[in-house]
Amino acid sequence: MLKFHVSTMGCKINQYESEALAEAWRTRGLVEATAPEDAEVLLVNSCAVTSRAVRDLRALVRRLRKANPGARIVVTGCAAQVLREELAAMPEVHEVVPQERKADLLAGPSGPFGSFKGVSATSDAPSRPFPPFAIGAFNRARAVVKVQDGCSHGCTYCIVPLTRGPSVSREPGEVLSEMRRLLEAGYRELVLSGVNLRQYGRDLSEPLEFWDLLARIEGEFAPEWAGRARLRLSSVEPGQLDAKALDTLGASRLVAPHLHLSLQSGDPEGLRRMGRGHYRPEQVLEFLVGLRQVWPRLGLGADLLTGFPGETQAQFENCYAFCHELPLTYAHVFPYSPRPGTPAADWPDALSKAEGTARAARLRGLAESRKRSFLKTLITLPQLTVLVELTEGESNGVCEFYAPCQVRGESPRPGSLVRMRPEGVESGRIVGTLLQQEGA
Repeated sequence: MLKFHVSTMGCKINQYESEALAEAWRTRGLVEATAPEDAEVLLVNSCAVTSRAVRDLRALVRRLRKANPGARIVVTGCAAQVLREELAAMPEVHEVVPQERKADLLAGPSGPFGSFKGVSATSDAPSRPFPPFAIGAFNRARAVVKVQDGCSHGCTYCIVPLTRGPSVSREPGEVLSEMRRLLEAGYRELVLSGVNLRQYGRDLSEPLEFWDLLARIEGEFAPEWAGRARLRLSSVEPGQLDAKALDTLGASRLVAPHLHLSLQSGDPEGLRRMGRGHYRPEQVLEFLVGLRQVWPRLGLGADLLTGFPGETQAQFENCYAFCHELPLTYAHVFPYSPRPGTPAADWPDALSKAEGTARAARLRGLAESRKRSFLKTLITLPQLTVLVELTEGESNGVCEFYAPCQVRGESPRPGSLVRMRPEGVESGRIVGTLLQQEGA
């Protein structure tokens, strides 16, 4: 029986698609190997969002070949879309299946792409309204539900429109069906994910917004699952934080009090140069004032990009000052990385790598300080609800505010949603005692 192993790099969408491919292959009789050295086919689902991601991909492929010299290595995903020839030229790689043909892999490693030598053809790739991936399980405690793919916006630094194409949306009925499968399979936290949730629903036969989808989900599942399971939103765009968003979140009994913003900068001129002038930084602060009325306490994360071409010291200080005003509890900070084919890659006013790294370090320092303060406030609460992710001598997970936790006492089942009494902070996570097992 043919054995395969999947290595996934990058975002939650890639994690979701890897799970869908693995399920499809298992359904066809293939066996998934835990270790790459035990497999005959090694599938690598790649990322290209930064130059580092591409370097990591090349290093991973070489490690896989060293670990298993006789295996067939197939590279798919975003890097395979924009670096097809370069990856095909690697002696370790047998096939390159670009992102636009990834769904062909659902047929298995002997599927339509198998006849292509080196780089899979793309000119005859069928046009699909939404990639036909679906899952009934997930390889992590927190299951991802993909509702949207691609992006039609075109930020000047971003390679995603080139790797994933224009925005496409999943039909609400398919989303609801998959969520029900996952809930009935025992998953107690689902993450609604997309590349750009602000663009969800524009291409559907009956157009709607992401907040409309969330309201439908609430109506479908809250009566049965409120208090027993929860939803988490992946990155949201500041431009979609409007009155409708506030009303929908305020009415929800399922959504965890946590937002992650694709902010990138807090300087208006910097946002304009990034192609993100469709929102003002002040809009975020105004929205959060209203959100505090329904979520008095919330976890707040942000993606931030530093060292963008032309970013002056004054613009960076504006961004830093804005982030200082935000009630951040963590942040993902990235120094600018020029990506081939994007407008900003050809701009002459690039900052030095050292300067971009130094600015990123300042923002990370601010975010880390805010995280420590936030954890101290959480231990004053009578209880937290923790999704248990790993149990290997200790039960680790995240609470509703997306803060890392360790549950002590009895060992709850991985994937369960349990109540914990917070007692202190150790090594950057909240520690506490189990109060109630799932379902108790």
